[in-house]
Amino acid sequence: MNYNILVCDDEKDIVYALEIYLKAEGYNVFKAYDGEEALEVLKKEQVHLCIMDLMMPKMDGISAILKIRNDYNIPIIILSAKSEITDKIIGLNVGADDYIVKPFNAIELIARVNSVIRRFMKLGSAEIEQGIYTAGRVTIKDNSKEVYVDGKPIALTPYEYKILLLLAKNKNKVFSSEDIYKEVWEEEAHDVKKIISVHISHLRDKVEINSRKPDLIRSIYGMGYKISED
Repeated sequence: MNYNILVCDDEKDIVYALEIYLKAEGYNVFKAYDGEEALEVLKKEQVHLCIMDLMMPKMDGISAILKIRNDYNIPIIILSAKSEITDKIIGLNVGADDYIVKPFNAIELIARVNSVIRRFMKLGSAEIEQGIYTAGRVTIKDNSKEVYVDGKPIALTPYEYKILLLLAKNKNKVFSSEDIYKEVWEEEAHDVKKIISVHISHLRDKVEINSRKPDLIRSIYGMGYKISED
């Protein structure tokens, strides 16, 4: 299957370079130069992954990602000249799945794209064990990748889903941030506590009665996170 990737950046040279690299890997590429154009492409085309710049005219990347997340569950990689950890966290907070800093290395970028596409498509395939898992008020239907809270369906990003499934399938087991990252991202973990805490925070917003006093996804001080049987 040829996957479709949307590249959105107001710098045309970068879009052109990304198009060359991605096409060489067999991907189809759609191009946009601001957030509004990206949203128009998504309405017309089937897109499997979006690479999104942050700083753009008309509609910036953050605003575009927020709108994309309202309607689509595709993985998003942020592409930005900003390298500070706070910008990475902002990107994750609005729903991005990964972050690449300009100037980027073409080999690294392709490796990231391949990895995200592989994880995302595997998540939607029959390779993951079939079954229904419950944890408190949460029900996970893994065959259809659906999650319900008190019987009502909720939308999760692919990474949020995999974190929740990991904890629900291993109730009472404590997973460190590094453990979660290795299981979900399938990569070695380095300085990932902030990244995992953002995703856990998002999950709590969606599944807890009071996200500030979580009773489902519990923090074990200095150790990690778990879902308890009780």
